[in-house]
Amino acid sequence: MDAPVRIVFVSVENSNRSQMAEAFARMYGADNVEAYSAGSRPSGRVNPQAVAAMVELGYDLTKHVSKTFDQLPPGPFDVVVMMGCGDRCPNLNAVWREDWEIPDPRDLPPAEFRQVRDLIGEKVKMLLDAMPDS
Repeated sequence: MDAPVRIVFVSVENSNRSQMAEAFARMYGADNVEAYSAGSRPSGRVNPQAVAAMVELGYDLTKHVSKTFDQLPPGPFDVVVMMGCGDRCPNLNAVWREDWEIPDPRDLPPAEFRQVRDLIGEKVKMLLDAMPDS
């Protein structure tokens, strides 16, 4: 059996976008993916609105924690997806890098928050579809 694809999603607070992306990668990638997330300035919590948005899709984000880059397992990673961390994104050891321009949904009303959630889900699906042997 091939080793799982190792993906890390990075953002600023690691409380919304990167957490939901990690969740989608786990949902869609199953045993073929090791998904992680971290933030350049972690908030220390996962946004309750992100938790509620993912519960609607059957995923429990309450088991996730907002993490720093130092809390990630050692690299290398197959893919690093940067989600708006700008200059503060570390140079993580990865084969493939992507930069997703996705707005931070932190202060959006629920309907708009769900739109961002769904955009992240679609981008994760496309990423996994583009991976060799996925």
